[in-house]
Amino acid sequence: MPNDRKINSTAACISFMLEGCELKKVRSNSRMYSRFFVLDSDMRSVRWEPSKKDSEKAKIEIKSVKEVRVGKKTPILRSNGLSDQFPDECAFSIIYGDNYESLDLVASSADVVSAWVMGLRYLVSYGKHTPEAPGTGHPCLRTSWISSVFDLADLEKSGRIPVSRAVQLIKALNPGMKASTIELKFKELQKASDRMGTDVACDLFVEAYCELCTRPEIFFLLVQFSSNKEYLGLKDLLMFLEVEQGMEGVTEEKCLEIVSKYEPSKEGREKGYLAIDGFTRYLLSSDCSIFDPQHRKVCQDMAQPLSHYYISSAHSACLLEDNFWGSSDISGYISALGLGCRSIELVLWDGPDGEPVVYTSPSAASCVPFRTVVGLIDQHAFAASAYPLILCLVARCSAAQQRLAAQCLRKTLGDKLYLEPPDPAESYLPSPEQLKGRILIKGKKLPPGCEDSEGEVSDEEEGWELARRLGQEDREAPEGGAPRRVRLSRELSELVSLCQAVPFQDFESSRRGQRYWEVCSFSEVEAGRFANECPAELVSYNKRFLSRVYPSPMRIDASNMNPQDFWKCGCQMVAMNYQTPGLMMDLNAGWFRQNGACGYVLRPAIMREEVSYFSANAKDSLPGVPAQLLHLKVISGQNLPKPKGSGAKGEVVEPYVCAEIHGIPADCAEHRTKTALQSGDNPVFDESLEFQINLPELAVLRFVVLDDDYIGDEFIAQYTIPFECLQPGYRHVPLQSLAGEPLPHATLFVHVAITDRRGGGKGHRRGLAGRRGRRVREYTSTKATGIKAIDEVFRTATQPLREATDLRENVQNALVSFKELCGLTPAANMKQCIITVAAWLLHSDSAPSVTLNLAEQYPPMEAQGPIPDLLRKVLTAYETMIQTSRTLIESADAVYGKLMQAQQAGMDFHKELHRIEAKEGLRGRKLQKALESFAWNITVLKGQADLLKHAKAEALDNLWQIHNAGQSCGIGRNGSASPDPSRLRTPLEPIPETEGGGDAASC
Repeated sequence: MPNDRKINSTAACISFMLEGCELKKVRSNSRMYSRFFVLDSDMRSVRWEPSKKDSEKAKIEIKSVKEVRVGKKTPILRSNGLSDQFPDECAFSIIYGDNYESLDLVASSADVVSAWVMGLRYLVSYGKHTPEAPGTGHPCLRTSWISSVFDLADLEKSGRIPVSRAVQLIKALNPGMKASTIELKFKELQKASDRMGTDVACDLFVEAYCELCTRPEIFFLLVQFSSNKEYLGLKDLLMFLEVEQGMEGVTEEKCLEIVSKYEPSKEGREKGYLAIDGFTRYLLSSDCSIFDPQHRKVCQDMAQPLSHYYISSAHSACLLEDNFWGSSDISGYISALGLGCRSIELVLWDGPDGEPVVYTSPSAASCVPFRTVVGLIDQHAFAASAYPLILCLVARCSAAQQRLAAQCLRKTLGDKLYLEPPDPAESYLPSPEQLKGRILIKGKKLPPGCEDSEGEVSDEEEGWELARRLGQEDREAPEGGAPRRVRLSRELSELVSLCQAVPFQDFESSRRGQRYWEVCSFSEVEAGRFANECPAELVSYNKRFLSRVYPSPMRIDASNMNPQDFWKCGCQMVAMNYQTPGLMMDLNAGWFRQNGACGYVLRPAIMREEVSYFSANAKDSLPGVPAQLLHLKVISGQNLPKPKGSGAKGEVVEPYVCAEIHGIPADCAEHRTKTALQSGDNPVFDESLEFQINLPELAVLRFVVLDDDYIGDEFIAQYTIPFECLQPGYRHVPLQSLAGEPLPHATLFVHVAITDRRGGGKGHRRGLAGRRGRRVREYTSTKATGIKAIDEVFRTATQPLREATDLRENVQNALVSFKELCGLTPAANMKQCIITVAAWLLHSDSAPSVTLNLAEQYPPMEAQGPIPDLLRKVLTAYETMIQTSRTLIESADAVYGKLMQAQQAGMDFHKELHRIEAKEGLRGRKLQKALESFAWNITVLKGQADLLKHAKAEALDNLWQIHNAGQSCGIGRNGSASPDPSRLRTPLEPIPETEGGGDAASC
């Protein structure tokens, strides 16, 4: 295979096919045979040898080819005997002949597959028109544009420009490309053409540009959607955006805007053509970002109680280095607030000049006056976010200096301070929306009976480790484990309203006596123990009360704890050392980007609802939460920098990519690509990875690029993104440094598809079906509580739960079978399926007549006359899919009503639950089990009802896609009826799942 940068046009692909190469031919008996495949010189047939067949039979005519599929898309390639012997990207199939036979092939690399697939698709499109040989005739759109750029740079109009100017020109057109790479290419081409010198002619400039600036993976993608194989017209671009990128409501006008913005050639902009350079620019742009633009602004409900949000929190934000040997500096506060931090810790100490100071370093010289810090907070508090800022005050200074601190806060912050007393009649804290622009003080408060100017309160645990190092701990801890007592001034106490700091007793005491405005702080060790030993109680506690988790005092290097360990239990404020980069800060920074970087993220519904069953340490899917599959293809990297301080390795970087999922334990996983050897700055990985996500709302995806080295793999770059912010399709990942700073022009090119697991609801923002699951259908059921009256209510939901599962899974099974017959993956949508079938019919002169009757609300696919066996299977699978969808749509509302009725009847018992339990004599383990079963049942009924509602919406969306695709690709007839079906009841019969490679599989 030539250097991958040589395959930069259709002509190069066909030239490679004319030379021929060795491919492995896969037989129906699962055996593979090496054969030499070559394109005939007249470009009308593909032949292979050696063969036992007559030479005239060991060939496929281009005009008979119906489709070229990439990957394991036929029953032979999917068979168990072969599926693990070669990667998906090294397989392709040629579907040919009136009987839709398949020639299944395996190549040595994905590059070889791309060249054959690209060339064959071009020849299939133009075989009937006998085009001129590639590379001849009128110059293409791209060549004309590059030549015009050269002409502008040719100031002397001599037909030649200096090499130095040519290098700068290409570098300007492709930021990120090294000048040394460009210079080397010019020398290589000059030597090959025997034209050495300091000047470059136009033809050599065009050749250098095309070889350097054509990314084969993007060129192959363009040709897949291009009508003429050299550029995308408006209809081609529209199809790409809808089908591959998952965009909705795309118009040709929108496509013209994209062309006008990104196509560099004037001719392309005028005619509405997007050639390879414009297409590459678009894919690299922010308009095509992997991060969903909806999440760049506040997009979540901000009217929930404050305890229902994760809150971006800083610990020792003023530090620049580590906890005890670093230096305090006010720029740390500016940085944290600029990143959307909404909770900052301030530890007050007695200052040398009678005024309190803030410092966390052993050096007295490193302290910062409290007045300076408050002025800074006043200036920057709402620069990045308008939502409330919580100042966590820990007073380590005298009562006299506390009074000065309180006066400073009142005078400087003024009306921003929230001082209204909490309303005892309420049950929850106000919402972030209600507290916009306000600063809350979290701290200790004098007991209600104290009328003196100061009094004693229990001390906070935070800060004593530092106090020992500062030599300011002048007393031992009280005997018997009792909490320390400290003096607190009334002025400082009166500033505390909604965030009164109280010591934590136990969960039962909190349930009975803690008031909603009281906040408990937990050390990392204590919170970790609760998260492991009683996660359900910690989740339940955090539904009503705010909790703050601070790092262990043993972290003297200012390292960070894993925030996911505590987010999974609902802890709102996990205090991070913002000054310490690394995995944990990547997770924190990435997580809080998802709601406009406002510092507040709404917690998953299952962790907010008053009655719900959620185990933070779940090892499998959760009741009522649809698990999803992330299909991630890491294609290539661009402009990867060398690892920091890796000069000793010279220019060699051999990178690989790790994709990590962080979330609940059931979701945590890591997969890596192979190492790209001797790949330079632009490695090709072309590797597919898959993750199951059981709680999508709490999952984070992190890309890490590492340099493979026998001494130790060195960090190159990373990017962290919440799962909910991923956009489907072909995307570039903007890589960042270890400190979270953008790396100019360094990206990963990936493909993202998100589908449901078998039996789940609607896919992530797109109507995507699930993967093949186990053959035995599993039904979600309720659990016995041991209370007869309650159990009788939940038993009424047994049949509706089975019906809901049958409705959903019958459609899922039918969808998977139909997609496989179309040669598509589970990530394909319905529009792709219809377009694929239409393409088969349009690529043959003797194609059978198959039409979609769009006059029907559930459009049948009808055939006129005899049809091949494969097409008959496709029509049968389509009919099954339509009928199961109809049954779902027409039955869903009634089943949904029964589930919600049972759920509401169960909730009616909730307020009386403890009285009923006492009456039944339940206590200890039996009582705990009854409460868990009750929460499980409520969660299951609500979750299954929601899944059914989403499945109905997906089925209606599929009908809309069928109508839309039928009209656009020419197989629809009789106009388009509204896909809003009438309500009819039909019986439910389970549809069995098919096994891969069976009769229902495609060829």
